[in-house]
Amino acid sequence: MSYTRVNYTDIEPVSGAMHALSDPLGSEEVGVTIARCDPGWRNQPHDHADSDHEEIYILIEGAATVIVDDEAVTMESGDAIRISPEATRQIRNGEVESAFVLVSAPASRCVPNAASADDDGLWATDGFVG
Repeated sequence: MSYTRVNYTDIEPVSGAMHALSDPLGSEEVGVTIARCDPGWRNQPHDHADSDHEEIYILIEGAATVIVDDEAVTMESGDAIRISPEATRQIRNGEVESAFVLVSAPASRCVPNAASADDDGLWATDGFVG
C-alpha cells in the first residue's frame, strides 16, 4: 500500500496535549504532531541542537504564545513559525483551547518519549517528535 491513514484522536496524547503521528503513519523522514492545548497548557523550554532537528509550528485554532530564545511570539489562527534546531522554544497556551500542527525533520533523529513529563506535569520534550 502506498499510504497510511490515522486519526489523531485515536492516538493517546503525551502530557495531555501532544498526539505524535509519525510512528502510527510509519513516517521515516518527517515528524508530525497535533497539539490540542487546554487553556494555560505549556511545555518545558527546550531545543533540538543535539539532533539538528528543525520544527515548524502552525496554529490552526485559537491563540497562543511561542517563546523563542526568550522572545514572545504571539500567534493567532493561521500563523506559522519555523524554529531552528539551536533555538530554545516553549508553547504557552492562552485562556482558550488552541490546536497546533507541529512538523519536524528529520524525524529519524527524534523519538517520542511518553515518560518525559516532569514533576509539574509539563512535557520535558526529551526526544520530541513534532
